[in-house]
Amino acid sequence: MSTQLSKYSILLGISMLLVFGSCKTTYYQSAVTNKQMLEINNKVPEDTAIRNYILPYKNQLEDKMNEVLGYAPEALIKNRNLPESQLSNFFADALLAIGRKVDPEVSFSLATKDGIRAGIKQGDVTVGSIFEVMPFENYITILELKGTDVQVLADFIAETNGQPVGNVVTQIKDKKLQSFKIGGQDIDPNKTYKLATYDFIANGGDLVRGIGNPVSRVTTSERVREGLIAYVQQLTKEGKKVEAKLDGRVKIIE
Repeated sequence: MSTQLSKYSILLGISMLLVFGSCKTTYYQSAVTNKQMLEINNKVPEDTAIRNYILPYKNQLEDKMNEVLGYAPEALIKNRNLPESQLSNFFADALLAIGRKVDPEVSFSLATKDGIRAGIKQGDVTVGSIFEVMPFENYITILELKGTDVQVLADFIAETNGQPVGNVVTQIKDKKLQSFKIGGQDIDPNKTYKLATYDFIANGGDLVRGIGNPVSRVTTSERVREGLIAYVQQLTKEGKKVEAKLDGRVKIIE
């Protein structure tokens, strides 16, 4: 699966060349190079040799992107203004399951609302659907964190009015942490906890706090979208749908 999807990631970029004949791109004069402005638009003749060369790859890509993985009985809508959504819960739960395949001791998962790039439409969930959700070359990462650092992370989640989390129930009031339980238990400052996330976040992306000095770190060779594809395929094998419920895992107290 990993090799195949890497190939189609490359093909996706190559196929974008096909749109040049119908798009308009303008390059402006540079004060440094003093080059003249060059405009490329649909009046520029198409290079049929290039199109014919790319076309078989484009057809392969479209076939792969249209491959059906599962079914969503209702849309999972992206809304970054909500502390919890069906989409964020689905994504975080998937990340937790993927992480536990890498390390069964993973106790919770974390994504960010801005890191989930698109929702999932009602109906067939395809490979292309998953590429839309997570188009980046991000890799599944397991961080072992001290309990004191998990507390810092929990405060960050509260200050940002909630983030996608798995196996966590937290309560927030006025962007201040009221409670944070992992697997039903309060954070123990004397313990360590294993977190499933991805390398963008682990490297400091989205300014997440509390994860910059892990006890240990394992960055896998599995891309997040590859894990998501396998996760949806497994759901389908088990007769399950691509869905999630609002379960109050991130609650804002008024």
